[in-house]
Amino acid sequence: MTAPVPTSDLVRRQFGAVADAYVTSTYHASGADLAALVQAAGLRGDEHVLDLGCGAGHAALAVAAHAAEVTAVDVTPDMVATASRLAAQRGVTNLTVRLADVAQLPFPDARFDLVTSRVAAHHFADPRQALAEAFRVLRPHGRLLLIDSVAPEMAALDTFMQCFELLRDASHVRNWRPSEWVEMLGDAGFRQAEVLERFAIPLDGEAWVERMRTPTLKVETIRRLFAEATPGQRAAFDLRTAEPWGFDIPLALFQATKPPGP
Repeated sequence: MTAPVPTSDLVRRQFGAVADAYVTSTYHASGADLAALVQAAGLRGDEHVLDLGCGAGHAALAVAAHAAEVTAVDVTPDMVATASRLAAQRGVTNLTVRLADVAQLPFPDARFDLVTSRVAAHHFADPRQALAEAFRVLRPHGRLLLIDSVAPEMAALDTFMQCFELLRDASHVRNWRPSEWVEMLGDAGFRQAEVLERFAIPLDGEAWVERMRTPTLKVETIRRLFAEATPGQRAAFDLRTAEPWGFDIPLALFQATKPPGP
């Protein structure tokens, strides 16, 4: 029996080949949620920030314009190289990009004022461990701001979303429901965990699958899944089956705070 491929290896394999595509992706470079993240951070300019699962570095770069120092980590070497190159091209000198797993952060306790993560957590093999690490490296009163695609609370719609996401990307783990994120944040020790804002981001289907180099057969399966969707599924994701085909992906911005301690 063949042993399963670890999630981190799937992520490296999947994203290593497509790192450059995330530099030019319109959504990743300038989505409405990116501006909301920066606004929610409310940075004064003296903070030390950690960005988890930085990808091409768009969130880290946006935050770096308002912080003293930003450290960004990703498990994929090609993404680390891409984010570092983008920072250099833009002349950003207060951003350091490092290779690291979010479940085993190479930083001391209470190192950062703010931890951010944008559209990466659905690839975390163990989100609870990642949140525990975020909690550990935050200073007392430090904050976590996390944006990710989220599944609807209704089980049938949740299943539908996981299906098309996994078809598109073999490294996909799970889009968690907002209620699950709030619960996991509380279990990790955070307080005042809440959804600050929700987004419905329109995605062009062709660009969405091309960015991940989804095999043709799987693309055809996704399109058939969309074509045969129920009225409820169509409405939940605003499925568009005519050319240009696509859908709206639901995102949520979560905020949580590390308490001052005993």
